[in-house]
Amino acid sequence: MSFTATILQWFRENGRALPWRATRDPYLIWLSEIILQQTRIEQGRPYWERFVHRWPDVASLAAAQEDEVLREWQGLGYYSRARNLHEAARQIVARGSFPSTLEEIKTLKGVGDYTAAAIASIAFGLPAAVVDGNVYRVLSRHYGIRTPINSSEGKKEFAALAQSLLPAKEASAFNQAMMDFGAVQCTPQHPDCLSCPLQESCVALREQSIGQLPVKLKKLTVKERRLTYVYIRCQGETAIHRRAAGDIWQGLYEPWLTDEVPPGAILLRSRVKHVLTHRVLYADFWLWETTSRPPLPADYQWIPEAETDHYAVPRLVEIMLNEIKKRVR
Repeated sequence: MSFTATILQWFRENGRALPWRATRDPYLIWLSEIILQQTRIEQGRPYWERFVHRWPDVASLAAAQEDEVLREWQGLGYYSRARNLHEAARQIVARGSFPSTLEEIKTLKGVGDYTAAAIASIAFGLPAAVVDGNVYRVLSRHYGIRTPINSSEGKKEFAALAQSLLPAKEASAFNQAMMDFGAVQCTPQHPDCLSCPLQESCVALREQSIGQLPVKLKKLTVKERRLTYVYIRCQGETAIHRRAAGDIWQGLYEPWLTDEVPPGAILLRSRVKHVLTHRVLYADFWLWETTSRPPLPADYQWIPEAETDHYAVPRLVEIMLNEIKKRVR
């Protein structure tokens, strides 16, 4: 059998049963693709279910407040995805219907080539091949391709190869098969080569180069950043502010971020490590109990402590708030 036929056969026998695969509704498929960007299925699935329960269609999501969407997204990280999701929902409502061509789908905020191809093929049956980490890995190993996947040349080469292998009438099945094959069979570490239906034609297996593929250029510089948070307790209230655009965690809330810890504050935890894509954060958590409100920058607001759960916060701040709750109990 050909590569394509083998992958489709494997998928019929081993494909994962996922709720967004039981529909052709582009809204539900788009929602799953955005949530699963840089997120494992086990982690993303309950978020998808909660979003669908709360906002069952694109109109209801578009009508929501951004704070509501960010709060529901809390814990998934990469919050620009949530903001883009919300903005794209409003785009769709404004145009009157979900876009149904590849180029139109790409105009949605936060939708790139991969996501557009996934939606176009799965929801509308269009012959557009997806290329993600799973696809790069499967194709580079099977065909022995050493062109770096994060180079312009590599992106073009793999996109062309994936498109050439795509069966026009079974685009949806093939794309999902490639995703699952890379996630279940041809995994990044310890792939199951012994039971692989492609083992006889796999160049990487024959040349014992599985661990070397795919090739990726190293060009990411990771910087460190220190943060000092002071949680103020003042007669049942605390102070928070919303992070502005142009930095990490845009639109999320945090307690007082300062360079100078006030006298009397208690250190709860120091150098709490939090890893982001381009930087590593080290945060100190302080608790300051006072009977009078201290002067703070104008963008801080005072809220009842009991209402902190109503505000979307980054994971690092969530860790701090949990420390505070344990201390209060």
